[in-house]
Amino acid sequence: MHATILPPGAEDALGHDIDHIAPPYGALRSHGRFGYSAINARPQYRWPNGARLAVYLGFNIEHFAFGEGLGAKLGPVCPEPDVLNYAWREYGNRVGAWRCLELFEQLGLPAGVLINTALYDHCPDLVAAFAARGDEIIGHGHTNARQQGTLAEAEELALLRHCRERIAAESGSAPTGWLSPWISESLLTPDLLKEAGYRYNLNWAHDDQPVRMNTRDGSLWSIPYPQELNDIPMIVARQMDSRDFAQMIVDNFDEMLAQSAAQPLVMGIALHPYLVGQPYRLRHLRAALEHLAAARDRGEIWFTTPGAICEHVDALEELRQAF
Repeated sequence: MHATILPPGAEDALGHDIDHIAPPYGALRSHGRFGYSAINARPQYRWPNGARLAVYLGFNIEHFAFGEGLGAKLGPVCPEPDVLNYAWREYGNRVGAWRCLELFEQLGLPAGVLINTALYDHCPDLVAAFAARGDEIIGHGHTNARQQGTLAEAEELALLRHCRERIAAESGSAPTGWLSPWISESLLTPDLLKEAGYRYNLNWAHDDQPVRMNTRDGSLWSIPYPQELNDIPMIVARQMDSRDFAQMIVDNFDEMLAQSAAQPLVMGIALHPYLVGQPYRLRHLRAALEHLAAARDRGEIWFTTPGAICEHVDALEELRQAF
């Protein structure tokens, strides 16, 4: 790995003092969390049942402050209170998430459910319904109306600890994984996650396999989380039609299944109920997930959760030697 190069008096992400300036054409500043590794030059291993492709649903259930803060937009931004956009997002909690839950039940699909802890005050029955079916509950901040990366170190650590403790108290077990609201990290987020008791991070979309991240207190797993196979950037930002997004899921799956003959891979699908829970979008999502469920039934894949992926790779001797 190349050394991290920063301005005089600066520190890298792991707190190492840097006392020199990079030459104009030298190595660029790095995060120091992991080194470069080509996908075709890594240890071989398999997922449970001999599968080579692990697939999971990253189902984001979120809550937003009324009249303030951040939030995805369906229509033009209005002066607060922005009722149009707030109500559109709230449809996901009142209707869309319940329809998606029914679909997951019908197909027998587990989900990694990423929650804002404000949901325990707003609609606790919704979170309880997913926890009751054995889905993994994953930390996703207190609210999606605020970015995490702007917080001071003590505030960020307090947020991480609060979410872990609240989820443990309300849903019965402490989360092992984390996705930051808006994928917003500070330079210290991986360190603070490790110190707060989390075992994996979903923020980084840099690979198709789990990767160990360095922290100031040992390692933290980075589990692949998609920013392409994700309804927010595709449907909201790029205005992709729901039929095309569903076909994108199928195409991505078919290609990764073929690629997994050479390496074990992870495919996540990021979903938000105020988007895919809309009836016309749910119709197309249903067809895509049926395609994946059929492959599961044929024994071709491991349909799982991010936490189970973390558990599996953490126990592999092949990967202990690789990092």
